[in-house]
Parts: sequence; structure tokens; C-alpha cells
Amino acid sequence: MFRRQIEVIGKENQDILSQKTVAIIGAGGLGNIIASSISCIGLKTIYIVDFDEIEEHNLHRQFNFNLNDIGKKKAEVLAKRVNRCKNTKIIPIVNKFKNFNEKTDIIFDATDNFEVRFQIDKFAKKNKIPWIYASVEKWHGQTGIFKTTSFEIFATKKHQPKGQLSSIINLIGSISVTLGLKILINKQENEVLYYLNFENGLDIKKFKL
Repeated sequence: MFRRQIEVIGKENQDILSQKTVAIIGAGGLGNIIASSISCIGLKTIYIVDFDEIEEHNLHRQFNFNLNDIGKKKAEVLAKRVNRCKNTKIIPIVNKFKNFNEKTDIIFDATDNFEVRFQIDKFAKKNKIPWIYASVEKWHGQTGIFKTTSFEIFATKKHQPKGQLSSIINLIGSISVTLGLKILINKQENEVLYYLNFENGLDIKKFKL
């Protein structure tokens, strides 16, 4: 099943993935991309954490949902849609992240809420695990790895998220997954933040944290 992936990462790293558990916090646009991308790479367990329900305006960027899903719980629907490989157990948790207490090797931030990100940062540092930060707004987005650096120095609770393009969400979500994969197979140790802007041509900046 994983032949083409093993050609890139090797059999030993594929075996490492089979023992790893990840948590995706948020089942919206970023959560859809991240869950779809990692659901069949050979992980042991994936938790999808979200308490929200699907609304019609979600559909343009949350592509695992359709009109028949409106009113249903995002975490439950997303877990069902991406559960296409027998190797990985995908568990929806319909709850707020502050109530999450499962053991995991890495956390993917797929929220649009700074308060929750502060909770993720606190949880990750308490449990000594890395987390992947991701955000999208208009024509730009950013994603990075936080381990020891405090998220608070990069964020403000007063910021309100603006409009989003599904294509930028796809780009940031894919980069986030690639960063997470490299962490899981011990190919990425350093903290880093990538900033992508597509408003006037593609511009990507990399910052060491």
C-alpha cells in the first residue's frame, strides 16, 4: 500500500509512522486538508477534535462536506470521510480542545482561534511534544513548528480572522502536513515559521524561531 511513499522515506521510517499518533485540532478548511493528507500514510491513530457543526458557508473550503451534511458534527463527518485505509484508527472527538487529554506524538493546529492556540501551546509544552501552527487569511498564510518557543510572542488575542481562499488553505495545509511528517520520522528538529503570500506573485519567507 505504501510502496511509493516508502520509495521516498524508506521502510524503517514507514515502520516508525505505524507507531505514531497525531491530533488535528479543528475540522474546518485546514482540518479537511490535513486529515485528508495524513489519513492514509500509515499512522497508528488520528484524533480529530472539533465541537462545531457544518454550515452551508463552510462548503467552499471544507471539501469533504456537502449540502447533505449541514447540521452534522464536523469531527464525525470528517473522520468518516477520510477513513479509507485499514491501517489507521481515526477517532472523532466532539468537544472543545480544553477537554482533550489523549496521548499524542504531535498536534496539528487547524483552528482560527488564538485562545485555542494558546491552549495547544500550553498542552504541547506540558507534554513535551511539538505542534504545527497554521493560519490563512486572504492571499497569505503561515505555518511553522513550535517546540520550546512561546507562541504568545507571535500572536494577539485581539486579531479577528478575515476572508479565506480555498487554494491558499490547500497550500498551507499541505506544507503543515509535510512539516509534521518530517518531525514524525525525525527529519526535522528545528523550530521554523514559513510565511506565504500570493497576492502579487508567490513570495515565501522562512524564519528561524
